[in-house]
Amino acid sequence: MSILIAYDGSSDAQHAIEETARLFPGASTVVLYARQPLESLAAHLEGHPALEDLRDLDTRTLDASEQLAAEGAERARALGLKAEPRVASVPEETAAEAIVDVAEEIDASLIVLGSRGRRGLPALLSGSTSTRVMHSTGRPTLIIPSGALAAARRASRAGAGR
Repeated sequence: MSILIAYDGSSDAQHAIEETARLFPGASTVVLYARQPLESLAAHLEGHPALEDLRDLDTRTLDASEQLAAEGAERARALGLKAEPRVASVPEETAAEAIVDVAEEIDASLIVLGSRGRRGLPALLSGSTSTRVMHSTGRPTLIIPSGALAAARRASRAGAGR
């Protein structure tokens, strides 16, 4: 079994790693950070003096992206998972498309994503990577609510049951 864990460094993504380790101890995982490189903006600046600064910035963000993926994989290993870091640069794709593409490439048995649990207008405006992945893949997808959201939902159910 190979599990793809989408990771962006947020507490929600960290919680998703923790839950994956709890549910699938010792599983082989790829911890993926999908980054939006600055290439698309750079194409509009060809010949502009700021282009070199932008390329330097993009190189530094790639380094930071690789570090973020490595930190996620290290967190997963510390929890007992076999983890490999991976970065996908997505100049013409969304993060959701990149996650699905990498899941296909590695033949992932499961895609795991954290969720902030936004609803209503905030979810509509910002879009939901987890929802987009779930609706665009044929692979099993596990969406793990944030720790705070899960606790609030449990408390709400417990209060309603009184």
